[in-house]
Amino acid sequence: MKSKYFELPAVILMVICLWSSMGCDNENTVRLFAERDHPQIQFAVDEIRAKLQAKGLKVLTAGEEGADIVLSLTENASIGTEGFQLSNNQGKIQVSGQDAAGVMYGGLELAEQISISGLEGVQSAVNNPYMQMRGTKFNIPLDVRTPSYTDVSDVAQKNIPEMWNFDFWKEYIDNLALHRYNYISLWNLHPFPSLVKVPGYEDVALDDVQRSTHQFDEHYNTNGWGFCSPEILANPEIIKNITIEEKIEFWRKVMAYGKSRNVDFYVITWNIFVHGAKDKYGITDQIDNAVTRDYFRKSVKQMFVTYPDLAGIGLTTGENMYGNTFQEKEDWAFETYGQGVLDAAAEMPDRKIRFIHRQHMAAAKDISERFKPLIDNENIDFIFSFKYAKAHVMSAVDQPYHYEFVEDIKANDIKTIWTLRNDDAFYFRWGAPDFVRQFVKNIPHEVSQGYYYGSDQWVWGREFTTKNPDGPREIELTKHWYHWMLWGRFAYDPDVPNERIIGILQARFPETDAQKLFTAWQDASMVYPTTTGFHWGWLDFMWYIEGCKGRERFTKTETDFHDVNSFINVKPHKNSGFQSIPDYVQMVLADSNTELKTPLEVSQMLHAYADNALKLAGGLSISAEGIELKATLHDIKTIAYLGKYYANKIDGATQLALYRATDEGYYQEKAVAHLRTAKEYWIDYAETANAQNVNPIWTNRVGHVDWMKAIDFTTMDVEIAREK
Repeated sequence: MKSKYFELPAVILMVICLWSSMGCDNENTVRLFAERDHPQIQFAVDEIRAKLQAKGLKVLTAGEEGADIVLSLTENASIGTEGFQLSNNQGKIQVSGQDAAGVMYGGLELAEQISISGLEGVQSAVNNPYMQMRGTKFNIPLDVRTPSYTDVSDVAQKNIPEMWNFDFWKEYIDNLALHRYNYISLWNLHPFPSLVKVPGYEDVALDDVQRSTHQFDEHYNTNGWGFCSPEILANPEIIKNITIEEKIEFWRKVMAYGKSRNVDFYVITWNIFVHGAKDKYGITDQIDNAVTRDYFRKSVKQMFVTYPDLAGIGLTTGENMYGNTFQEKEDWAFETYGQGVLDAAAEMPDRKIRFIHRQHMAAAKDISERFKPLIDNENIDFIFSFKYAKAHVMSAVDQPYHYEFVEDIKANDIKTIWTLRNDDAFYFRWGAPDFVRQFVKNIPHEVSQGYYYGSDQWVWGREFTTKNPDGPREIELTKHWYHWMLWGRFAYDPDVPNERIIGILQARFPETDAQKLFTAWQDASMVYPTTTGFHWGWLDFMWYIEGCKGRERFTKTETDFHDVNSFINVKPHKNSGFQSIPDYVQMVLADSNTELKTPLEVSQMLHAYADNALKLAGGLSISAEGIELKATLHDIKTIAYLGKYYANKIDGATQLALYRATDEGYYQEKAVAHLRTAKEYWIDYAETANAQNVNPIWTNRVGHVDWMKAIDFTTMDVEIAREK
């Protein structure tokens, strides 16, 4: 038997060795304390831990006194709702906020700083959100029987299954939280049959998820009519067997997960549509149908009864209310949506509800008067929504459409959220920080509750356009992370400097020169607002830059392609600072001048952006593992070729207009030469884009987008210029 006298020294030796071992690791160990086990704070903790571990550090949970990093709730007059303070006092890092969301954002700030400059480079900061509401516009294709405006398109049809995939929503919501978004607005023509079981109208509720097997037409009415025609509804495929009760549980789970990331949900509708409910119980889309009014009122109330985490509801009037007066529309809206919200507020007096009324085809001042009972209700936050830049935020940093609206709502002390529409960049990775920053700062802040960013011609679900993806298909917010980060982060803090953005790029792509990548990416991305600012098709069906397409009633061409005549005739955006081609021609003939940028100067701007992007992107190194960087640089190159196309097209259109006005042959020669060069760059664009992307695709606003087919249309431009 071993003597116990020999055991004690052995134990002591083991303790000494263990202590020594731990001591040797102290420099590589970070102790972290989070005051509360709150899912929002835990999300930030997980991000901090991941960034520390990526730096080769061990992370241990510790008590507050012994921790190197402390996340806690605190009362601090300098910190507002969702704000935070980050302090670094001789290596002891404190993240504090007055609410869990603020602590989460502070923790995400810390994680980002660690990824860029390591723990030793953490800088103190105090941040409060610039915009209270920072959201996304998501046209949601729930089912062929309850479509959104975007349903008649490839992107919607492919994404119907994803809308019922919890893993999709988890990843989507996590991405939103990382980029500082705090709400999702789900837009649908008539979503209620897919979401609730309404007392008295139980048979309206829809089991299963269906998708049409019909061969769709290229074009449908832009007001959303005809999306549920008999031929579209006939012989559907069932893509998910699910009861309405299971659907309700699914969306409760999704909304609860959103809460865990400080991401609220809103449901917003266009009216009057009754898809999924038509003719049941006598329901129609007629404004004077009493049954329809009762059904809508009860449906709105039931949304709040069914979903405890639903933050609010909204509507827009006018899309399917033609022939009715403003007063008739708003009376209907109040007696349905307004009364439904009032019913919910009365039944749930401790619940705060936000009601969003889109100012569209209606006057804000008159709406305020009709909805005064909601405005006066202390449990209801009545706000407006307004389409700030029509369908194209990528047009000009300063927008001219809101002035009268702002005066109306200021007079009634009502706030608004702004609709920021991106119906421009769907395929290619976009990112122009300087443009986004200035755009956000120009939004009238005193009446702003925030904004939501999104599209009517795209569903930002799971991407489907990448050829030969390396692994499972990404969600769009992962592929387009930089684009979505900019519009989210600058809503929270538009003063985030370019140095930080470059640091984020360097941390993501350590193998390359982030400064050059930043500049190349921004210059390429400026092709979008420069071109659209000059060639202003303000609605989505008028102009889609990645296809040079619109609807015939705007393009005035049988092909729907914006030909050289279209580029002569379509005027620039009012606040672009650009001169139209006809005005330039008159200026030349009159031998006068202008303070605006002439069409030829706009052309030179596009050349400069594209040439610099091509030069910088072409000189950046890519590692064998740099799949995302390779795809990003390919997109930059693709956009640059598109910029060269539009630069030459604008120049050619200008020369052609001068030829027509003067009959001077050298103008015609220059027009033909520039349009020939434009064609060559379109071929470069089409071939480069096709190398990485699926095309043609079918869109809901401009129909089929086919880059290779459009080569023939660029040839037609040359022929137009040759005509006498």
